[in-house]
Amino acid sequence: MADKVFYAMYDDDDVLKKGAKKLVAKGIKVSEVFSPFPIHGIDPIIGVKNTRLGIMAFIYGLTGLCVATLGMRYFMIVDWPMNIGGKPNNTYLENMLAFVPISFEFTVLCAAHGMALTYFLRNKTLPGMPSSNPDPRTTDDKFVMEVRLSENGKFSAEEIHDLLRSTGIVELDQREI
Repeated sequence: MADKVFYAMYDDDDVLKKGAKKLVAKGIKVSEVFSPFPIHGIDPIIGVKNTRLGIMAFIYGLTGLCVATLGMRYFMIVDWPMNIGGKPNNTYLENMLAFVPISFEFTVLCAAHGMALTYFLRNKTLPGMPSSNPDPRTTDDKFVMEVRLSENGKFSAEEIHDLLRSTGIVELDQREI
């Protein structure tokens, strides 16, 4: 069965937030919001949960720290020990203070690259991935709110249409998916 999807377009982010509040208060579930910039405060209104990107950043950073530590131990202690500045090269612990800047930098490098890659994969915005943007104007100056009929079972298409019209929209598009 095909699902009806409503795309309500707005000119202003404040009007969109007020419209989303009005719809949610009436019991309508907003599926997605597309905008050219982040709209602060829209996530709790439409029920978007906090991300776990911070947890992933910690895991990526910890992985970078472990790889840096193992690499420095192997390169500087096991494979090719060097006497630099009279420092002993018998164990990693005796040289650990000299390796702190490298460990920190590699931790940050792995955390940053891991978070960026995770963000792009999670949002399906890597090159070659199909776009889910309903209107290209949302990358410039318009805001679009997506409401799916299948997620709002107790409302008819006409009721959702009328409620969306009452929120100050500029344009309303209805599609079958």
